[in-house]
Amino acid sequence: MSFADPYFAITIPFDVGKAYAQAKAAEVSFFVKYLHDCMRAINAHENFKYRILDGQVVEYDRIDASTTIMREDKTFAFSRVTFNQDLSVFASNYAAEKLRIQHSTELFPPVDSLDCIHCSVLPWFNFSGHKDASSGRVDSVPKLAFGKTYSQGDRLMMNVAISVNHALMDGYHVSLFAESFQHNLAEDL
Repeated sequence: MSFADPYFAITIPFDVGKAYAQAKAAEVSFFVKYLHDCMRAINAHENFKYRILDGQVVEYDRIDASTTIMREDKTFAFSRVTFNQDLSVFASNYAAEKLRIQHSTELFPPVDSLDCIHCSVLPWFNFSGHKDASSGRVDSVPKLAFGKTYSQGDRLMMNVAISVNHALMDGYHVSLFAESFQHNLAEDL
């Protein structure tokens, strides 16, 4: 916890072909589908619910998504999408938050707390590495960045950068999340 930068990061390719096909068939946003699959995996693993608050490790019951949403004028804002296991409820929560952002000039959501993950969406390019900006303050919120999809043989892939505080988890915990996320992406709706 005393490191100037306690985060470690890894970029993992995920097979998103089935999730993409199911989202299109169900007329659900592909982004909302894979974000929901991601949040289900986040909420299934204890270490992704840990945060450092006043020098102590705390565990939250539920983790929400704070993701970037672009406005029509190409500016963006950070959202706060309340997690729900039910995809249709989660999609409604996302739609309400997107609408709020489209009618606002605020950068941050009304609720800005530690019981979330921070995610960026970079659908314009594929990447094999990613680094988040750091304020220099003690930070323990996991950060994810979703890249552009790409073809690999007959599979549709997407790289996801995952950055986590090493005081709260290590590679083993990230691997458990990755397995759950990939399982969720391949699961039937």
